[in-house]
Order: sequence, then C-alpha cells, then structure tokens
Amino acid sequence: MKNSLFYKVFGTYLVITLIAMVVVGFYATGQIKSRLMERIETELTSYAQMININPSQSAIISEVNSLSRISDARITLIDSEGVVLADSGGQVSEMDNHLNRPEIQEARVKGKGRSMRFSKTLGMNTLYVALPVKEGSGIRGYIRLARPLAEVRHYVREINVLILQSFLIVAFLSFLVAFVFTSRLTSPIHEMEQFTERLREGEDPGSLMISSSDETGRLARNINYMVMELKERIRSANEEKGKLESVFASMEDGILVLDTDGRIEATNDTSKEILKARFRDIAGKTPLEAFRNIELQKALDRFKETGTPISQKIVLGEEDHTVLDVTVSPVHGLPEDEEKTTIVLHDVTRLKRLENTRADFVANVTHEIKTPLTAILGFIETLEEGAINEAETAKKFLQIIHRHAERLNRLVDDLLVISDAELGEMSFSFESVSLDGVIENVLPVIETRASEKGLVMEKEIPDNLPSIWGDRDRLHQILLNVLDNAVKFTPDAEKILIKALDGKDGNVYIKIRDTGIGIPKSEISRLGERFYRVDKARSRELGGTGLGLSIVKHLMAAHNGRIEIESQLGKGTTVSLIFPTFQEDLTAL
Repeated sequence: MKNSLFYKVFGTYLVITLIAMVVVGFYATGQIKSRLMERIETELTSYAQMININPSQSAIISEVNSLSRISDARITLIDSEGVVLADSGGQVSEMDNHLNRPEIQEARVKGKGRSMRFSKTLGMNTLYVALPVKEGSGIRGYIRLARPLAEVRHYVREINVLILQSFLIVAFLSFLVAFVFTSRLTSPIHEMEQFTERLREGEDPGSLMISSSDETGRLARNINYMVMELKERIRSANEEKGKLESVFASMEDGILVLDTDGRIEATNDTSKEILKARFRDIAGKTPLEAFRNIELQKALDRFKETGTPISQKIVLGEEDHTVLDVTVSPVHGLPEDEEKTTIVLHDVTRLKRLENTRADFVANVTHEIKTPLTAILGFIETLEEGAINEAETAKKFLQIIHRHAERLNRLVDDLLVISDAELGEMSFSFESVSLDGVIENVLPVIETRASEKGLVMEKEIPDNLPSIWGDRDRLHQILLNVLDNAVKFTPDAEKILIKALDGKDGNVYIKIRDTGIGIPKSEISRLGERFYRVDKARSRELGGTGLGLSIVKHLMAAHNGRIEIESQLGKGTTVSLIFPTFQEDLTAL
C-alpha cells in the first residue's frame, strides 16, 4: 500500500499543503504581533511626548495616576540619577534605582529608549518606552511609559484560533481537492498498469480506452500503438519461427547451433538420428566436450580465424564409425554483441560404405576372374609350346584348365543370380512349401561332402512344422549355400546341427549351428557383401566365390524373410533363417 502511486501523490499534496499552512500561519502571527507592538510603541511614545510638554515635575507627579488612566499605561517619573520620583503602578519607596535600565540608557544616549522584558511589578511581559526630560542642554530626568503585552497576547491568541479554524477548513477542502486530483491522475495510470499486466501474462488486453488529451492520453495512445506493433511482430515472428522449425525439422542434414560462448544451443531431430544415442546428451556443451573430435575443433578454430564458412570431413566414433561432411558457417542478422554459429552435419557414412563396397567389389571380382584366367592362359601357352604332345602332362593340364573354367562359370552364374535378384528380374514359382521336405532333399548332397571330412550331421525337425510361401528351388539354393559354408569352415570330425521350429510368433525358424572357426564380432555386419570373406586365403582354397551369403541374403528378402548370424571366434557359428508362416486365405472357401 505504501508503494501505491495514489498514496504517494496524495500524501505529497497534503504534506505540501500542511507545510504551506504552517508557514503562512507562522508568518502571519509574527507580522500581526510585530504590527501590534509597533502600534503600542507609537501610542506610548505619543503619550510620553505629550506628558513631556509639561515642564513641572510636581505637576506630573500629582497627575501621574490620571495620566496613567488616560494613556492606559504605567507611568514612571525618574530623575537624572535614576531615582524613581513617581510611579502609577507601585510604591516609589520600594523601587530600586532605574538608571541602568536598558530603556533609560538608550533614552540618555539616543533621545528615546525602548525595551521589552518581564516586569516583576506587573508580573508579565511589558513594553517600556522612555523619553529624557531636558533642561537646557542637560537631562534632569526621564519619563517612562510601560504597557503590559496581555493585549498583544490576547489578540495573537484570537488570531491563532482564527487561523487554525481557517486552516481546518482549508485542510478539509485541500483533502477533497487532493483526493479528486490524485484519483484522476492515478486512475488512468492504474488502468495502464492492469493493461500491461494482462499483456505480460500473455492475455489479449484489447485496447486502452483513455480519451484524455493530456500526457496520460497520449501515453495511452502510444501504448495502444506499441501493443498493435508488438502483436504484429509476434505474429510475424511466430510465422517465421514456424517456417524455420518446419524447414529445420524436415532437413535431411543435421543442424547444430552454437551460442555466443560456443556451446551447443539447439539441434534438430536429424542431428539426433545422425549422432545416435552416445552423442545425444550434448546440449550446453562445447563441440569438443560433446564429441571429443580434434578435426571438428580444428574446423571451428579455422572458422573463428577467417570468419568464412569452413567444410571438413570428420569421423565420429571408434568402432561404429559415422562419417560426416561438416560445414561451419555464421548466423546472420543478429545484434552486434551476439554471435552464433551453425554446424551442418551431412551423413555420408552409407555413401562412404558404398564407395568402399564398390571398390572392394571391383578389386575382388577382378581378382576372382584374373586368377583362373591367368592359370588357364598359362597352361594353354604351355600346351602350345609342346606339352600337348605329352599325353599325361596334357591331360593333367586340361583337367586344371577345366577346373578353373568351372570356377569362372560358377562365379558368372552367382553374379547373374545376384544381378537378377537386385534388378527384380529373377523368376519365382511360389507355392505352399514344407521346409522339412526341402531340408530332406538338401541333406543327401551335403552329407556326401560332410562325410569326406568326418563331420556328424544332426537334425531336429518336428513333424508338424508349418508351411511357408516360397519357391522350392530357391529355398533349396538357400539351404545348400548355408550348409555348404558350414561344411567348408568346420574342422574335420566336428558336428553340424540343423534345427527347425515353429516360433509361435508367425515365423518358422531354421537354425544351422556348426563348431567351426567362428567369425569375429566386428566382421559379422559385413557378411553378405559380395566377395567378402573373413579368411580370404582359406575361402579361395576351399573353392568359394565369396557370393554365397550375398545370394542367400537376396533370396531371403524375396521370401519376406531374414537371416541372422551369431558367432564366436573359435567356437562356431549359428545361422538363423527366418521365414513368415504361410496363412491360407479362408475367405475363398
């Protein structure tokens, strides 16, 4: 309440009014008292001069009481030595010498004396006026008139009462005027305060309806104009913000915004997907704290030095690498004391992997083709140089040429299968197929190869295995490739388990588990790439083309299935083939 503008203005107005009344009252009382004192002094001087006209002291002494009544003053006749000769207000014999009285001394020196003091004889403050009684050039005595100031005190009291009454009336009127004036002054200000409070709380306050033509009215109109401008700017800012957020969210590139201190202030959803879980808690950190990447920090340092956009390729992560094309650029249109930086993250990991895969494919297919071609050409040249005339040698060389030609043929056939699968040109003959029958057809082919290495083939296949929708020949090819790999990479006298089961989740599972050499965990994700081999020398030695699992991967996708591989180095590998269960359309019955 004490901080209210109304009470501040109202209180100030009243204090000023009270101070003015006190000053006026004090000044008026002083002036009235001074004027009364001057009038009394003038009267006493006039009476003293009139008495002083009579040169006979005895006449004055005899008429002192009459003169006192006429002048309404106490009259004292004093000789030149200060002895009181006559006094209308007391016994002369009881009075002391008056020569040293101030008014007597002043009259002796100046020809007229004046003094105001408390009179013991009269018992109150008294004004004394004294004139010298001259005789020739000398002074033979003094006439002194004294009048008590009770009259003055009475008049001053009456005037003070009158002034007090006037002041009370003025104070009451001033209170009303101050109240009305302050209310009219603070009412529009209070209205503006409520208006801005509603605006601060986010409400729509409408417009200020203050029609005054003074500063308050002009202020209200200015506030209305500012609110309209603010609403328009907020609407425009929200519209631009919505557009920016829409663009920000739909961008395929990740965006990081750094504040003036170089800390990450904002990110978009794409950046979170690119950076993955291990880099998600990055808000409020510097890029160096968030990513621990020296190349990114060097790019930021170069940007700060040059002030121009910087592009840099960086690799995040240690095991699962993320390759990014990073562009660092400034944010324009900010205040002079505010600097922000954008970091655009373009994920080229997949492109980089495709480039590496393509390079590996070219290198691998070149090597796979060149090796048998070199052997074939070498043996043909040897035969042309005369070895063809030696029957045993020629037969041996022709067998080698035939083996390498078959390898080239298998390689070309596998490449054609993958190409047809990728281009969608592979023909399929889908039907309801029971996987146990497919397994039974494949096993004789594999058992022959397995027996050569002394491998034990075990199978666990239930009788009521659900059927799947598939191409019987392609399913035969899938199982043959997986089992062939299991046989190739399992040491002699070990075991291979073939297990089929209904997963009760709408899928049929075929698990092929061997006790072979196993696969390093870091290599499992690359299985299925064309020509990719974990152990390249051993794979070629065993006659593989490096395309078997790639073919299996494409054929499984054509059957709406998937392949999962679990392996531990030195302890074997488990390949899971997962097919969706065939659901017969009962509505056709």
